[in-house]
Amino acid sequence: MEFNQQHRFTIIGPGVMGEAIIVGLIKKKGIPSTMITVAGPRLERLQELSDKYQVLFSLDNAQAVQNADVVILAVKPQKLAVVMKDLQGKIPAHGLVISIVAGATIQSLAAGLAQPAVVRAMPNTPAQVGEGMTVWTHGLDLSAEQHEFTQQVLDALGKEIFVDEESYIDMATAVSGTGPAYVFLFVEALIDAGVHLGLPRRIAEEMVLQTIKGSVSFYNQNQAHPARLRNQVTSPAGTSAAAIYYLEKMGFRTAISRAIWAAFTRSQELGKGQAHQDPEKI
Repeated sequence: MEFNQQHRFTIIGPGVMGEAIIVGLIKKKGIPSTMITVAGPRLERLQELSDKYQVLFSLDNAQAVQNADVVILAVKPQKLAVVMKDLQGKIPAHGLVISIVAGATIQSLAAGLAQPAVVRAMPNTPAQVGEGMTVWTHGLDLSAEQHEFTQQVLDALGKEIFVDEESYIDMATAVSGTGPAYVFLFVEALIDAGVHLGLPRRIAEEMVLQTIKGSVSFYNQNQAHPARLRNQVTSPAGTSAAAIYYLEKMGFRTAISRAIWAAFTRSQELGKGQAHQDPEKI
């Protein structure tokens, strides 16, 4: 299954990630828009994507996958059972399924779709600008050619990492899949703190965003352990030392660890179709 511009893609789920995949396939991989079909229950959203990217669309999931070479599942976990019922036995025998549904295991997807060639992947929202992080895996039913093909598809979203253990996908969901939410919350908190000190919001925003961007670039160039880089900017009895002392005193690391554990546990719950549990009881 050699990657080329003649493969037909069907994306089930016209949400944010579905749109990010459309953009990546068209702009980064050169897939003609007429080779992409997006399906979902909301006509206005499908029409919006069609007008924006000139892709095909359908309100009928089963009809949308009839001639597909690749079917990408980008629906909410709560909608997956209904979607699998629609698609069971309808995907062409040669078709490859790539699921980005949180918690959905390869075994449950293969059984629910009656389709053995299933890839389970977890991208994140920076995929919308081609800077995503996607962790993915598959079972023994994928050929080497399909593995390489999947790599090409996911590369359209940014960086991709293949893992041998499916259990790593739930972990990736908690760390990188949910990760942008942690980053945005931290950015928001820094900006609000600057405003609280008396800075105009536009100045606080510019300061914080450049600080985050510059810190990441500095880390990428140095490749030193984060603790070493932090120590370089932490002078004895200085402002950084005072701030870090307070963060540690307030349980900053513990809060992050517990938040990621809560996300990991929730991903597992979603895979089992369980209701949400109180994180305080995890």
